[in-house]
Amino acid sequence: MGSVDDLQLAFDTSDLAAELALAHFESGVSATLKDDGTPVTEADREVERLLRETLSGERPDDAFFGEELGQLGESDRVWILDPIDGTGFFSQGDPNWRIHIALEVQGTTQVAVVTSPALRRCWWATRGGGSFESCWPREESETRRLQVSTTATLADALLDAVDDESRARLPPSAAHALGSPLPLVELVRGEIDAFLAERYHKWDHAPWVLLVEEAGGRFTDRTGGHACDRGGGLYSNANLHGQLLASLQYPAH
Repeated sequence: MGSVDDLQLAFDTSDLAAELALAHFESGVSATLKDDGTPVTEADREVERLLRETLSGERPDDAFFGEELGQLGESDRVWILDPIDGTGFFSQGDPNWRIHIALEVQGTTQVAVVTSPALRRCWWATRGGGSFESCWPREESETRRLQVSTTATLADALLDAVDDESRARLPPSAAHALGSPLPLVELVRGEIDAFLAERYHKWDHAPWVLLVEEAGGRFTDRTGGHACDRGGGLYSNANLHGQLLASLQYPAH
């Protein structure tokens, strides 16, 4: 099964999920806290069930790993799902939430689709095929290829981080962004030069690692490796990556 077919399946599935999630968002939902202290709504669970049912109908031998419903099946092909990334935004009526779909084949992410229904935007990538942004619903005339910045010195760089604690670890010689609800979107557009995200889970990182790399950027996890299930790490353009790794004292791998 080729990645082009998988990409179309991810598009179709994400579109169905986006319509369902948007209906919940527009009618209003309340959140409760899970055992780990993160918010969840009934929409999160409904959307993940829809994602799994739609994908498994076309790929019955594939496995699934999602935020709300966990692991299902064993396969070299695993769909990694975050039905609503940014549930806090979602439950508060803030449009900055997304639906994440990533396909991992033999441990490497091959397809990524991130849809922001309330913002009417979509981002996607395939391994070796580039990284793109479009309006949502997607239109070819509104599609553009994404490219990270080419900034090469920290003195000229604009960096962002997931929280104040992480921001304090950034090199003081670089300018620090004030924080954005969509920092990785800004990175793949070339609007910022790096984003330090030393937390979160595989379903948060899996699509963005591919999107950033296919836009010419780099990702290194906190252990110095390249895994999206090690509690996050550093995203940046290629020119600054080595300098930032040294500044953060990430282990060599």
